[in-house]
Parts: sequence; C-alpha cells; structure tokens
Amino acid sequence: MSEYVVHFASVQQRLKKANEEWQRLDATRQLLLKQLDEKLKQLESFRETRDVYEKARILLQQSAEYAREQAKQQIESLVTNALQYVFGPLFSFHIELEEHGSKAVAEFYVLTEYEGVKVKTKPQESRGGGVVDIVTLALRVALLETIQPSMPGPILLDEPGKHVSEEYVQPLYEFLRSLATMFGRQILMITHNHHLAESGDTAYHVDIRDGVSEVVKIDNT
Repeated sequence: MSEYVVHFASVQQRLKKANEEWQRLDATRQLLLKQLDEKLKQLESFRETRDVYEKARILLQQSAEYAREQAKQQIESLVTNALQYVFGPLFSFHIELEEHGSKAVAEFYVLTEYEGVKVKTKPQESRGGGVVDIVTLALRVALLETIQPSMPGPILLDEPGKHVSEEYVQPLYEFLRSLATMFGRQILMITHNHHLAESGDTAYHVDIRDGVSEVVKIDNT
C-alpha cells in the first residue's frame, strides 16, 4: 500500500510539473501568437506604405520623364528652326537622352541630308564654327524659355554668329528678329558685324581712343 501511495504521489508530482510546463508553454505560445499578429499587422502596414511610395515614385518618374520629353521637344524644335532659318531646310537638331545611374545624360546632334542620305554629326564637327554658333545661340534661348519659373528680361548676346559666313548673316538677323517677336524679348548684343549692327532698331558704335570710350549712335533709318 505504501508503495502505491508513493507511486501515486510521484505521478501527481510529475503531472503537476507537466501541467506547469504546459501552462508555461501555452503562455509562451499565446505571447508568440500575439507577437506574430502584431508583426503581420506591421508587415501589412509596411506593404501598404511601400505600395504608396512605389506609386508616388512611379508618378514622379513619369512626370520627370514627361517633363524631360517636353523640354527635349521644345529645345529640338527651337534649335531646328534656327538651323533651318539660317542654313536651309536640310538641317535639323536632335537630342538623345540616355540613363546613366540615376541621371539622364543628353547628347546633341545635327542632322543633315545630302542627296537623300542623312548624316548625324555633333555640332562642333558639322560645317565649321557657324553651325556651333547657331546651335549654341538657339540652345541658350531655348533654355531661357524652357526653365521654370521663367526668367523675364532681355536676351544678352556677345558676338552672335561670330563664325557664320557672310552669306548667312541676313538669315541670322531675321532669326534674331523672329526670336524677339516670338518671345516678346528685347535683344541686346555686342557685335563686330556691321550688317548685324545696322539691322538693329537702335545701334551704337563704340570706339576706344587713348583709353577713353567714344560712343556714337548709328543711324539705321
């Protein structure tokens, strides 16, 4: 009988320990389930936040691409008009945009057509310095008109078309006048070209004698 009592007491003790262990493990399980539920909620919140950020990123990226494309088209159009105004209809201007890392890199090209064959060259390699002068001039004006917020005021030019051949000076003058009309801007320029100087609404001849500048108004009437 005593052995039975001892054995029963031992079983009760083991049962008690097992019950305590079960309660401990169950409490741990409940805690883990609670933590899991919290983590799942955090994960869902993170996914929702990430989705919003991703949509915003895509929207901003598309907006940037759209803005770049709009600016690209505006610049191409203005520079092409300048080239065709001065050199004729066989010239056009093209911008190629490439992504390098997180930046868009632009390459500029002048397209010309000879006997049905299109030739693509960089401005500095095309037809001497005259093309570079016209492209640079038109690019400056295009950037001035494209940048937001817009910058009011006159267009200041230093020796525009300096390397343009004499035969193209008149078309250059007509292009400059069209710019002034198109964008409603006054053009102020310094030039050694008498034809350009005489084409302005108001012109002054500046001569330096013995370190003193003498300014004489030119009669362009």
